[in-house]
Amino acid sequence: MELKRVVVTGLGALTPIGNTISEYWDGLKNGKSGCAPITYFDAEKFKTQFACELKNFDSEDHFDRKEARRLDRFAQYALVSSDEAIKDAGINLNEVDKFRVGVIWGAGIGGLETFQNEVINFAEGDGTPRFNPFFIPKMIADIAPGNISIKHGFMGPNYTTVSACASSANAMIDALNYIRLGHCDVIVTGGSEAAVTLAGMGGFNAMHALSTRNESPETASRPFDATRDGFVLGEGAGALILEEYEHAKARGAKIYAEVLGGGMSSDAYHMTAPHPDGIGVERVMLNCLRDAGMTPNQVDHINTHGTSTPLGDVAELKAITKVFGEHAKNININSTKSMTGHLLGAAGAIEAIASILAMEHSLIPPTINHTTVDENIDGSLNLTLNKAEKREIKVAMSNTFGFGGHNACVLFKKLDA
Repeated sequence: MELKRVVVTGLGALTPIGNTISEYWDGLKNGKSGCAPITYFDAEKFKTQFACELKNFDSEDHFDRKEARRLDRFAQYALVSSDEAIKDAGINLNEVDKFRVGVIWGAGIGGLETFQNEVINFAEGDGTPRFNPFFIPKMIADIAPGNISIKHGFMGPNYTTVSACASSANAMIDALNYIRLGHCDVIVTGGSEAAVTLAGMGGFNAMHALSTRNESPETASRPFDATRDGFVLGEGAGALILEEYEHAKARGAKIYAEVLGGGMSSDAYHMTAPHPDGIGVERVMLNCLRDAGMTPNQVDHINTHGTSTPLGDVAELKAITKVFGEHAKNININSTKSMTGHLLGAAGAIEAIASILAMEHSLIPPTINHTTVDENIDGSLNLTLNKAEKREIKVAMSNTFGFGGHNACVLFKKLDA
């Protein structure tokens, strides 16, 4: 069976450094930090008092008050970003076959704030189980793609992938496969997360996973730096329109990139820590290259998972060196989490978008906040430190890994390459 080609025809983003695709790209290329003290709640007693929150996002700019109350923030973010992507793709909703349009969305946690608030309200009450009738439909992770499909009438495959921080990368890979096997013409994919909450911050602090650089939050996310001390929690959403190539060409769609392939693997090692030798990461990149029919020396750019954790950054770069050999020195490697923080289930989507935009603009966004060389990291690698670099990019890779040892990798190609 000959597989169909799959392309990206629309993008949408809500990120801590920009609430549209154009704002997001402007933040990326200029090395903007999205990190600041938490405003959603009083974080004074928390070990970590900062995060990468969305800026200037008001739900009532996008939803009426009644609708906003029925949607957890992660679902609001999904709807707003997917609306931008659908508009960007120029899809005529009156002409498209909606039975062949699906929504496959990633969320690592879902409606954490809704769950937290309902439980707190119950605990502070008199013991009578008075719960909001929208508690469950606001909380469940699959409600985001459900709401997207309901809004637009898309009646193809509709579900959520949940693999912690790899969730939206897994969603993109599923979307890729549905289209190239001929089951769909178009799929709205991506991911969203809104875990900057009391429970989210408290839980990650208890794991000692977060940076505690409270004296300088804007520099706290510092992938590959010797003084890194944990990741910075972020929130937001990224949406991509994946479309069968001939379908896109027939309607004259703008094409950002071709999706060449996706790989998955498991570390099978530890609940939260990566394998120190990066075995699972090495395998996921090899699987992705094999699926795409590409060789390691064809890759120009890798947007790493690069969370700014002491173990994770080293393991990933070791794996890159093993997979790409001498060619690793020729690849522009970066971590856009240095700017956005870690969006958990939405990370794969916004970082894939960053890679696609880097190809479109021939510019590698920087890994910011790097001041101190880590002797455990190969100094011959080009980590695109502190300043964007101009470069023609024909093939770009995006890595995303999640608690539980879930690894996902997606490969994009400039269409004229």
